[in-house]
Amino acid sequence: MIMYTHEKQFIQAGKLAAHAKKAVVLLHGRGSTAQGILSLQRHLQLEGALLLAPQATNNSWYPYSFLAPVDTNQPALGSALALVEEVVAETVKLGIQSENLYFLGFSQGACLTLEYVARHAKRYGGIVAFTGGLIGKSLTQSNYQGDFAGTPVLLTSGDNDPHVPLHRIEESVVILRDLGAAVTTEIYPGKPHSISADETLLANELVFS
Repeated sequence: MIMYTHEKQFIQAGKLAAHAKKAVVLLHGRGSTAQGILSLQRHLQLEGALLLAPQATNNSWYPYSFLAPVDTNQPALGSALALVEEVVAETVKLGIQSENLYFLGFSQGACLTLEYVARHAKRYGGIVAFTGGLIGKSLTQSNYQGDFAGTPVLLTSGDNDPHVPLHRIEESVVILRDLGAAVTTEIYPGKPHSISADETLLANELVFS
């Protein structure tokens, strides 16, 4: 049984739910906020989309590095995944089909994004992970199931990011492709741990256009 450590709280922005044809779930990084990740809407082509940004309790989705053994990040990680599932359920209630559902996350939020979608692979509108990878000391293929059916997935990062090593991004790409995702990666030399204008342009071109 999942022990819930995150309160169910999220911000809605963008198109009014009753009129939205698509939805985007945005997951903030450690120490940040739902409001902070929503500020990306100024740089992304999200017209006509309902935006849903959950807020992590104490501004962190799980306590330790995403490279720590999964058990050490419980129960917070299970609770965070359950909260994302609740947000997705809200879009289902609104009649938004999964192929019109998009995900975007940065850093810890990017890791959570990838972990959620890989555990629930299906045809989504698209997935953007700015500096993140799948979660765990090692990756267990049996945790991930479904078929992305060609869903476009973008992973970006710096070549020497202090929190997300390239080898984990590469391992994540293999699993995502095995699940049928159309994955694009872009690794930037010397990029700091932040989201650049080039990354948002690429997300618009490959995922949100």
